[in-house]
Amino acid sequence: MSDLIEQIIKPRERDLGDGFVVRRILPFHNRKMVGPFIFFDHFGPVDYAPGHGFDVRPHPHIGLSTVTFLYDGAIRHKDTLGNDLVIRPGAVNWMTAGRGICHSERTPDEERANGQTMHGIQTWVALPKEHAETAPDFVHHPAETLPEFDLGGAHARVLAGTAFGHQSPVEFPWEIWYVGADADNGARFTIGADEAEERALYVALGEAHIEDQVIEAGQMAILKPGTDVSVAVPEGSRFMLAGGAPMDGPRLIDWNLVATDKARIEQAKQDWRESAENGWQNTVFTLPPGEDEYIPLPGD
Repeated sequence: MSDLIEQIIKPRERDLGDGFVVRRILPFHNRKMVGPFIFFDHFGPVDYAPGHGFDVRPHPHIGLSTVTFLYDGAIRHKDTLGNDLVIRPGAVNWMTAGRGICHSERTPDEERANGQTMHGIQTWVALPKEHAETAPDFVHHPAETLPEFDLGGAHARVLAGTAFGHQSPVEFPWEIWYVGADADNGARFTIGADEAEERALYVALGEAHIEDQVIEAGQMAILKPGTDVSVAVPEGSRFMLAGGAPMDGPRLIDWNLVATDKARIEQAKQDWRESAENGWQNTVFTLPPGEDEYIPLPGD
């Protein structure tokens, strides 16, 4: 393996039904985070015939921000703050859970009627300790609001933070570095040591080359800190760059919940259970408007 690469993480694949395959990269058993990124999933591509779609029923989050980025398809997001909108390719949905939020993700009516191809990336970023119990929030960033630039021949977009001299409008209270890029005609570029202290390259389609090392589709290369890394990608490749400053301590993940200690996670579990038992009235968690389903705690 190249001396410029600290580790290569291979995906753990899971078929959720109807051909909907999810490749989980983070957390990995010996690499829990890269910068604030604590969860990295690559889903699809999957084709839904007319009349079919996916439905992720309402579920809770604490202690993190969820970040959805699509290559193909559309997702309707609804949450307990009253947000109800559809995300499409190139845009970014940034939901901050803080002390607690509930949301659902479903195929929009039009796409369910006509069929669609679904393909994208969902990541979670851990909130810094001093922001872990902040009020929940949600911001939608249309594709045209995100800075685009040429990255050695690849069409790149800064999804969060500052990268290669371009700054995203996405606000996050920790140093973050997140880029999505398509190399229709191939590309060659260098990731400078000063871009971020912790850096990773994920190949969603095609492959990438770092010296003699090939990073295949579905794999993430953790780059060696403090080094300039030259990358070549063949035509037709899609890749993500993710990282930032090391987080302010380890995090625990249990189901959809992130915290610095187990007691906080157990409290959130109990809050979810009691909210359901009390019909979502005057409870810690409530359902998004118009929703009457929910995902029970695992094991309940």
